[in-house]
Amino acid sequence: MTKQFTKIGLVSISDRASKGIYEDKGIPSLQGWLEQAIVSPIQFETRLIADEQAIIETTLKELVDTAGCHLILTTGGTGPALRDVTPEATLAVADKEMPGFGEQMRQISLHFVPTAILSRQVAVIRKQCLIINLPGQPKAIAQTLEGLKDEHHQVKVHGLFAAVPYCLDLLSTQENSMPYLETNEAIVKAFRPKSALKN
Repeated sequence: MTKQFTKIGLVSISDRASKGIYEDKGIPSLQGWLEQAIVSPIQFETRLIADEQAIIETTLKELVDTAGCHLILTTGGTGPALRDVTPEATLAVADKEMPGFGEQMRQISLHFVPTAILSRQVAVIRKQCLIINLPGQPKAIAQTLEGLKDEHHQVKVHGLFAAVPYCLDLLSTQENSMPYLETNEAIVKAFRPKSALKN
């Protein structure tokens, strides 16, 4: 039986990068980390867009409703500046909010910078898709996804991605089952209760 692909949308939200003023680093950082961290089959849908709420909402809807993404990760536009509207756009397309993701991101980032409390990342469910706002900096993207480890590579603070595979499992329905997302445990170990594990 062939394994089902997990379709992942990557959205970089930046006025200047979308105009070509500078090179986008968000999508390459996200894609590079995911390719190392995920061992099951994946496909990417990438979008580089401006920091406009209507454009962000339209893009997220298209990735879920038309492209059929199971997971969407956004980067950029989550600070307190007037142009930062990614959380508002994400909440506007949501069926359910998942506040634990944003809380954990800020907890991780606070280990590095006190300004982490200024970040407003949110996570939501739209239909059968999990949408997560991530920080804008490539280093912070990896830190929040992977979590914090000590000098012996033991997990000190869990990263977001440890909870993502089981969250997708829970979005399965009889009519539309979700792909079974598996990770490279050297980077991030997915947590599932024993009843949800597959051989």
